[in-house]
Amino acid sequence: MYRKVERPYTRREYMGGVPGSKVVHYDMGNLQEDFPVNLTLVAKEPCQIRHTALEAARVAANRFLLKVMGRNDFHLKLRVYPHHVLRENKQATGAGADRVSSGMRRAFGKAVGTAAQVEAGQKLFTLGIPLQFLNDAKVALKRAGHKLPTPTWIVVESGRELIK
Repeated sequence: MYRKVERPYTRREYMGGVPGSKVVHYDMGNLQEDFPVNLTLVAKEPCQIRHTALEAARVAANRFLLKVMGRNDFHLKLRVYPHHVLRENKQATGAGADRVSSGMRRAFGKAVGTAAQVEAGQKLFTLGIPLQFLNDAKVALKRAGHKLPTPTWIVVESGRELIK
């Protein structure tokens, strides 16, 4: 239903009843330290990622990192924000529904949630870690990628050079 990335619908001051975003935190872990290795989860295809999927991916990665590394050995950052407001034209069902609803006449729809509009190659999550936790960090970002509606890949950088 929300597959096509169209012109964003973002002006909340003119809309009533937009549900709040489910995303709780955008920065997790140790925010002060500058870690030597950075991993980035990158989207392969353009898509819209609902706020519930972003929160599910964030929770999956954060919970695994906390269990394996502890609170002070990583910095996880969510790099996208769900600005785009999604609308849905609710259809009445059951007996007598044809008298109640107007079908597709004036079918603008009500706000049902928000989504982040993502382009191909856009960074979704960035994770800073010490070098010894590289494999665990890849697992955490892979788990987060499974919660998202687009194929993803992981880019690993150490300082300025790229690690294969």
